[in-house]
Amino acid sequence: MHDDRPTHQQRLQGILRQGGPSGPTDAGGGEGECAAFGYLRGAKDSASSIELRFSDGNSTWFPYAWLGNWKFNPSEGLLLKFSGDLVYLVLIRGSNLDKPLPEGSVNLTRAGLQRQRVIWLREMSDEDIRSTGEDGPTIDRIEVGEFESHKELKEWLSERAPGFMH
Repeated sequence: MHDDRPTHQQRLQGILRQGGPSGPTDAGGGEGECAAFGYLRGAKDSASSIELRFSDGNSTWFPYAWLGNWKFNPSEGLLLKFSGDLVYLVLIRGSNLDKPLPEGSVNLTRAGLQRQRVIWLREMSDEDIRSTGEDGPTIDRIEVGEFESHKELKEWLSERAPGFMH
């Protein structure tokens, strides 16, 4: 007796090609967003830079080519290290920073920054944070430090986020 049904492995591969069990949520391209960040929808899309939007209306851009290691600590936040003409640390404070969005398989950490799909991050207003609640990621504050020496970097980090110190 011959069984023409797909194997379990084949079904899983089909789901992954479609963007997940609910269909092609991230396969179509374009941009998506939540209150905390914007991202490229296409699973194979990647951005060349990331914009940091501050609550005072100012913005700063960093090229992904400068992004080195980054760390996530739920108690401290997210720490990004950019190395260019100087070394820059970006400390992102908030909650649910690694929580997947309900619209698809994107989250800020693994499917967003790791795959260079995040195009902007923003400091959220208190009202936006309240309306998001526990349903999604929130960003309370973004701090950027620039350093010419390792000593300056360590001092800044120990003052602001000692949980990232080793």
